[in-house]
Amino acid sequence: MEQTSQILLVTGIIFLLIILASAIRVLREYDRGVIFRLGRLTGAKGPGLILLIPVIDRMVKVSLRTVVLDVPTQDVITKDNVSIKVNAVVYFRVIQPTKAIVEVENYLFATSQLSQTTLRSILGQSELDELLSQREKINRELAKIIDHQTEPWGIKVSNVEVKHIDLPQEMQRAMAKQAEAERERRAKVIHAEGEFQASQRLADAANIISINPATLQLRFLQTLTEVASEHSSTIIFPVPLDIISPFLKKEKKDN
Repeated sequence: MEQTSQILLVTGIIFLLIILASAIRVLREYDRGVIFRLGRLTGAKGPGLILLIPVIDRMVKVSLRTVVLDVPTQDVITKDNVSIKVNAVVYFRVIQPTKAIVEVENYLFATSQLSQTTLRSILGQSELDELLSQREKINRELAKIIDHQTEPWGIKVSNVEVKHIDLPQEMQRAMAKQAEAERERRAKVIHAEGEFQASQRLADAANIISINPATLQLRFLQTLTEVASEHSSTIIFPVPLDIISPFLKKEKKDN
């Protein structure tokens, strides 16, 4: 009889420990517990120690940390009929745990599907040049639309980033040729501007020499100095007729 009472006592203690274990929950700072009592929503609790009524209460844990959702690659046809492949990443977090559990069956899956359809819709309304040059604007528009549509689920979308735009091979070759042609055009423009500036400087120099011929002789002397510094044994240097013309006139008079 005494042995039977001890067994019952041990069994009761174990049963009590099981009940206490199922009634006590500890939630971290970033977690919240949505409580259902007999199937009816009573609210969200946490963080810290949470006491539940065994069998009657059920708790669903929800994290309030930011979720980084990778949107898989989507096939998109742009407004100018270019077929591209695009993927993106969405940053969001739960701000109302009760709505995230009650209003939608699986808020992670629902946000992922909504992000995919919105990505295809928005990028399909834009031209390829706009996608490549105005990515920040498209990111803001995507974030605004997804945030508005997920607001009834208690979700706040903080940012959306288009990660990669995969272009067809023929489009990549065409863009490479266009970029090469643009570089050649810029090089030719720069070269033409340099020739124009050089011709202007030569014209200015010619005007100065025509006004003051002595400057030409100074230039000749400077050139002789530069050639002499190179230790050349032979120097061929043109002499202007203006310099030797007085000597020629004197020789004719003597004859």
